[in-house]
Amino acid sequence: MVIRILRIIIIGIILTGVLSGCIGKRQEEVVIYTSVDQIFAEDILKDFENKTGIKTKTVFDVEATKTVGLANRIISEKNMPQADVYWSGEFVMTILLAKDGLLEPYASPSANDIPSIYKDTQNLWTGYAGRARIILVNKNLVAPKDYPNSIYDFLDSNRDPNMMAIAQPMFGTTMTHAAALYAYLGEDEGRTFFEKLKERGVKVVDGNSVVRDMVVSGQVAFGLTDTDDACIAVKKGDPVEIIIPDQDEMGALVIPNTVALIKDGPNPQAGRKLIDFLLEKDMEKTLIEAGWSHIPVRQIDITPTCMSTDEVYPMQISFEEMFNYRDKVNQDMTTIFVK
Repeated sequence: MVIRILRIIIIGIILTGVLSGCIGKRQEEVVIYTSVDQIFAEDILKDFENKTGIKTKTVFDVEATKTVGLANRIISEKNMPQADVYWSGEFVMTILLAKDGLLEPYASPSANDIPSIYKDTQNLWTGYAGRARIILVNKNLVAPKDYPNSIYDFLDSNRDPNMMAIAQPMFGTTMTHAAALYAYLGEDEGRTFFEKLKERGVKVVDGNSVVRDMVVSGQVAFGLTDTDDACIAVKKGDPVEIIIPDQDEMGALVIPNTVALIKDGPNPQAGRKLIDFLLEKDMEKTLIEAGWSHIPVRQIDITPTCMSTDEVYPMQISFEEMFNYRDKVNQDMTTIFVK
């Protein structure tokens, strides 16, 4: 009987050791929500897994709700967060999450060389690998000596307003650009700029890709769009030129990717490791060379894929200032262009 009891105890000890070993060997993981296109993000996250041994569980935003869907999901999960890292292709929804108290401060050592203008003052998020608002010119219609070099060329009385285009400024990056102008110029001067665009009869169309297509086809001589849309035309060999505007004074609007640690996420340590990885200088280079982004926020030795990015002077205003103007801008742009 005694021997039998001893056997049971020994078996119990062995099983306990085996189970403890299995638990101890459970693979570390991190959950990431991202609006970055899967074709770009998937290989990067797989590389992280291979280098760290940390398994990534990724939820991608669907195209129809880009950047908004996952942010709303984080908001809905605030009482029981399911994700550790939020990686967005823009900054607006990231700032919204920060204002709602859903992000955790983290100053990644990988971001030491990123300028402060691309970081939240409380380290709630970090920006890098941006795209820019640019002027796309049809080279068959405009001689190099007449290329526009400022958004104010859209107000030049010597240029035909019927040969210029912008996307509707109530939505997307055009609205973000309007908010940037309000922050930089002041509310009154910012509103006046768009009132003059309307008065002149500059074409207002449904989206940045439409602006690009009109420039490519020669329906307009130049238009205001984003680098991602413009680079598609350049890579196709269309007769276009990308102009980064206002490099003498105001600067161009650069819209960065943003990375943030979600407050009370299930795997905070692994989340910080992933953020460190995503913010490495080589990763910014990878994103730009892959074509997801186009403007580095720090000095990087890269081969341009569609445009020179050696020296881009960005608008010197905070992203939070732009965010704070968005509701006002939406109201004003609707009044000017719709009502």
